[in-house]
Amino acid sequence: MIRGRSRSPLQGLISGSLDLDKIEYLKRDAFMCGVPYGEIDVDRLTNSLVIVEDPDSGESTLGVQEKALSALESLLFAKYQMYRNVYWHHAVRSATAMYKRLVEDAVNTRVISVESLARYTDEGLMHRFEGERPTALLTALKERRLYKRAAEWPAAELDVDRVEWIATDRRRVADAENELAEDFGLAPGELLLDYPLKTQMLGLDIPVLRRNGKVERLTSEGWIGTINLPSLSDELYRSARWLRVYTAKRAALDPRRILDALERSH
Repeated sequence: MIRGRSRSPLQGLISGSLDLDKIEYLKRDAFMCGVPYGEIDVDRLTNSLVIVEDPDSGESTLGVQEKALSALESLLFAKYQMYRNVYWHHAVRSATAMYKRLVEDAVNTRVISVESLARYTDEGLMHRFEGERPTALLTALKERRLYKRAAEWPAAELDVDRVEWIATDRRRVADAENELAEDFGLAPGELLLDYPLKTQMLGLDIPVLRRNGKVERLTSEGWIGTINLPSLSDELYRSARWLRVYTAKRAALDPRRILDALERSH
């Protein structure tokens, strides 16, 4: 089950739309960050887990009773709040963008190999860079001088197909960052792009045991008398995800000019 090879319906407890890690990490992260988010009706959710027959394949699988829909709503809202206010907070994303560029530059200059990265903690990696290749970016990150937002756009306002490469193609991102930095009179590494990797706010491929005994899946059409969870999940996700441009110092950049350049790179 841990390796993901089991045919048991309980495999869904380890890896699935409602695996135990997805339920637990939100509450843990909220507690450790000291924020009033991550409130989930865990007892109702776990007490509603059932083994049902998949309506499509006919195989036994993990599902939930219909009474758990309110708990699913609490899970969705908790995840949205944590992404919007913690995981994808602009300061967290600034530090993330800085760290990514720092590591990429070190790999490209052969200070460290990709294969050896996993052997280091974040602090250990920074310590090695400090001894072998100190840079202004490294110093700023160590001293918590985070890059500032120069422009930003919510995903809901973007042509997603034309900018999705910013989240997935790191080589192209570094080239685009350098070109934009040069256009605006900044040094390489002083302008960074950040667009969080696309994720589901809440995977909803979940069989539900209805009160009438039928097993149905949550769909985009929703059910009478309930919130349309799949549609709501997509809307919350789009409002939490932002494309941002960060600079080493506050700079007045033309947002339209930047977005045009990024969309042309599609």
